[in-house]
Amino acid sequence: MSQKSYDNSPTLYLIPTPIGNMDDLTYRTVKVLQEIEVLFCEDTRESSKLLSSLNIKKHLIANHEYNEADNKDKIINYLKNGYNVGLVSDRGTPVISDPGYELARHVISKGYNVVALPGATALIPALITSGLAPLPFTFYGFLNSKKSKREQELERLRFNSETLIFYESPHRINETLESLSRIFGNERKISISRELTKKFEEIYRGTIQEIITQNNEYKGELVLVVEGNKKLEDYSNLDIISHINMYIKNDIKKMDAIKMVAKERGLKKSDVYNEYLKSEEGD
Repeated sequence: MSQKSYDNSPTLYLIPTPIGNMDDLTYRTVKVLQEIEVLFCEDTRESSKLLSSLNIKKHLIANHEYNEADNKDKIINYLKNGYNVGLVSDRGTPVISDPGYELARHVISKGYNVVALPGATALIPALITSGLAPLPFTFYGFLNSKKSKREQELERLRFNSETLIFYESPHRINETLESLSRIFGNERKISISRELTKKFEEIYRGTIQEIITQNNEYKGELVLVVEGNKKLEDYSNLDIISHINMYIKNDIKKMDAIKMVAKERGLKKSDVYNEYLKSEEGD
């Protein structure tokens, strides 16, 4: 389904808002906020403050994780009636670790325009100031708050070679660092960015162990950037069996290793599994 974003038909605008510094608000964002008819917001109180500072008045509708499904019909009705609609989260870019995905997907499915405005987000500034390889990277968002599930997630990421980016809360960061130490080891390089764009912005850099021993007092929103796994062999010259064994010798279970190899090589898991079975029978 094709879509022309600038054909003057009713449009949903995904609008980033500053993550701390109001000077990061773009001229285009202000213009769109002035021109839309209604604004769906994660928290109407936060959005009211922003609009008041810009001397803009709009009809606001709350859109959060508990009512987003109920807003699908509302947003389509506005678009059907020819209105342009905006969507914001409290701070940063909506949809990314914030509400908005369900509404955006629904609007797209109904054939209406969805236009994203570029603007404030925490993950890119944290990445490019981390001192770690910027490409390739994987943005993961928030890890699970429960220790067992969080460590299962980290186990799945343990052998990823790309730089990893997580969001984390100040009251949980120390637990996450301990989990990283257990799963990734102490020598991985990391950075923790806090209060990005604000007066008291700080970036802590070092190995996992060095950061843990610093006993930093973390406040505000945090972005955790973690170096990718650099210890694994390059598998580009390995055959399938050697590739599987590379993971097995790094304490990955056989079936998990087979799944990983199938994914990385773009093969069917069953084909990789059968190839491995043949090799075992040959032994």
